[in-house]
Amino acid sequence: MDIKIPEERIGVLVGPNGSMKHFIEEKTKTSLEIDSDTGTISVTSAEDPLQVLRVMDLVKAIGRGFSPERALAILDDEMLMLDVLDISKTAGTRSDMERLKGRIIGKDGRSREIMERLSGTKVSVYGKTVAILGYPEQIRVARAAIEMLLDGAPHGNVYSFLERKHEDLAKMELEEQGLL
Repeated sequence: MDIKIPEERIGVLVGPNGSMKHFIEEKTKTSLEIDSDTGTISVTSAEDPLQVLRVMDLVKAIGRGFSPERALAILDDEMLMLDVLDISKTAGTRSDMERLKGRIIGKDGRSREIMERLSGTKVSVYGKTVAILGYPEQIRVARAAIEMLLDGAPHGNVYSFLERKHEDLAKMELEEQGLL
């Protein structure tokens, strides 16, 4: 299977002297063929076709701005998912795009940090996209918060929403563990 990532992210995927590429191949028993001219990565596996899909998500996460260290969590937990929002549809101009990205990131990254902490996700703002890495329910919460920010909601309202959802997620987790 093939996936295309931005050319400037290929070096991140490959790593120093190919170390990240080799690590991914050894850990997943897959093969990565990288065309650095086009940004196309082919992932193959003789053993496990499902593993190819996990590696594709990993490559996509790195391509959407996640560091390899943050993205590698995809391989350790099959319930983790990657969701990518294209914010170019919301932004009319380049300055709109920068403003929207700034709203999501916040001053000194504070808004993104609060969103990650309260939703339990990891968030990457890169290019024209916002990528979210987490469990399905966590992604739903983070995506709703991002959409609120894109629609112009005040940050305080978004933080209040996230705090309520954080409590709901914590309660749901306790119920799943049989502690409530």
